[in-house]
Amino acid sequence: MDLTTPPTPRARLLAFDGGGIRGLFALKIARRIETLLRERSGNPKLVLADHFHYIGGTSTGAIIATALSWGLAVDDVIRLYRENARIMFTKDNLSLGGLRGFRFAREPISAFLRDFFVEADGKPATLGTSRLRTLLLVVTRNASTGSPWPISNNPKARYNDRSKPGCNLDLPLWQLVRASTAAPTFFPPEIIDIVDQTSGAATRNTFAFEDGAVTPFNNPAYLLYTMATLPEYRLCWPQGAERMSLVSIGTGSLATGRGGRLEEHLLGLAKQVPAALIGSSQWWQDLLCRQQGECRYGEPLDSEVGDLVRPNPDAKFLYARYDRRITEADVIAAGKFSRRGFTLDNVELMDCLGEMGAEYARRVVSMLHFDDA
Repeated sequence: MDLTTPPTPRARLLAFDGGGIRGLFALKIARRIETLLRERSGNPKLVLADHFHYIGGTSTGAIIATALSWGLAVDDVIRLYRENARIMFTKDNLSLGGLRGFRFAREPISAFLRDFFVEADGKPATLGTSRLRTLLLVVTRNASTGSPWPISNNPKARYNDRSKPGCNLDLPLWQLVRASTAAPTFFPPEIIDIVDQTSGAATRNTFAFEDGAVTPFNNPAYLLYTMATLPEYRLCWPQGAERMSLVSIGTGSLATGRGGRLEEHLLGLAKQVPAALIGSSQWWQDLLCRQQGECRYGEPLDSEVGDLVRPNPDAKFLYARYDRRITEADVIAAGKFSRRGFTLDNVELMDCLGEMGAEYARRVVSMLHFDDA
């Protein structure tokens, strides 16, 4: 199956933000999309991999994107999350603690991914596996080189040439997903051997990879569009609202301001700055998509630009952004489940997150936002 040529007039892209256990919020939105597609097609077994051609994600979004590209129904992905969440967030009792320790152990999440993404014969699936039914983007950060590493199974990509040693398509799929989820301080980095194809000597380098959220691409939507269209990525899909659609799904947006505290101590800043940078980057990626695309749906970005939902004769793609702010009322309601708030690892909020996502999806998701064919 040729994944590089969409079989429909309009290429369909789907992107998932990072956000830890809040991925359950995103999955409920994805489930609503899947339900609407099933109703329209009359096929009760349709999965999102039957509709979308390129699916991408960062961190928890990488797990979701890979599972959907694998051909799973959204309900199956939700079940995987609920059954394995507490396993993935297993405390690292062997951690050295202090500034050198990690909150959670490497092996539980590694074992979950390693055991799931396998071929029919039980061997580890690679990035180039035929079991992926769509093109897939996994966003990571190479902590050794200090650069974002978006990795795709596009067979035309520069480093996916099977005639050369060290083809990225031969990398274990589970390791790449694990790398995208290796949030600093939460999980240890993922160590992967990469062959340097640029030197001509097939030199093998050992790199440490960490969460793709530690790049500007915790919201990977605009990056996904770029990798589908920029000539250097060797896919070159046609652009225009009639030729491409992009659905971007968030995990719930948390306020990162400090309210009436006009000054903050160093420890407080150390906690706030990473979240503030990630949130600002997500906002910017969303703004780029709304500017370049024809935005059919999205919550207001701010009081100055609004939601930018309007016709755009120069649009590069149709665009819908599904996400909403987590309000003070949500925090109070979540207190019935847990007092830890909407942290990335608060598995006690799984029911709450599912309810929030389902209610939001029922209220706002529409086929007209991304597929008016």
